[in-house]
Amino acid sequence: MTPSSSHPPRGTRVAIIMDGNGRWAQRSGVPITEGHREGGEALHRTTVAALDLGVRELIVYGFSTENFGRDPEEVAGIMSLFMELVEREAPIMLEKGARMCFMGKRELLGDEIRERMRWAEELTAGGTAMTLCIAFGYGGRAEIVDAARAVMTAGGVDALDEESLRAHLYRPELGDPDVIVRTAGEQRTSNFLVWQGAYSELVFSDTLWPDYGEDDLRAALVEFAGRERRFGGRSTEALTS
Repeated sequence: MTPSSSHPPRGTRVAIIMDGNGRWAQRSGVPITEGHREGGEALHRTTVAALDLGVRELIVYGFSTENFGRDPEEVAGIMSLFMELVEREAPIMLEKGARMCFMGKRELLGDEIRERMRWAEELTAGGTAMTLCIAFGYGGRAEIVDAARAVMTAGGVDALDEESLRAHLYRPELGDPDVIVRTAGEQRTSNFLVWQGAYSELVFSDTLWPDYGEDDLRAALVEFAGRERRFGGRSTEALTS
């Protein structure tokens, strides 16, 4: 039975592709940096809502490996805002009993950013209410390549199988997302969680990310709850018809 809009399923693993900051800025007539700043506010709202709605894990796509190819001024602005966001949100996560972590190619980031990420992870390491993982400097294909290299370095090609590769992903302790949400009307996954999202349900929202919040997340969870997940099998109805 599909839950009512006031009672979405709890314990869900959610991933979000936070898209639309640039279009929001353009429509609002403000610099793109302001769009990214408002996107940070949306992340705060959505994280708090996820905690209230009983989400188990929330993985958000903050900055991809491909995003390094953007205008250097925009990239610098994103890096600065990201450090501000981590410094602001980590104590909030600690207060709420939640854990914050990061995934991606940290070697592509500056020393100050890496140090702030390490600080936030250590500060919130004991959180059990929810895990917020920010994919930053992240690419799904790169993650698989890095994992395969790690397996082969440790045990050679004969050691490479699905189990060993999974164990060498950036965050092997996290489960596969039940649902991947993308905002701003786009309908693609853009190199996000290529391995982990193999059987995730996809929910697309027309809302630009800076406008996203609790009502949008609740609607996504309710839509997900109405899906029948088969993982390659057939439904009971299909087998008996």
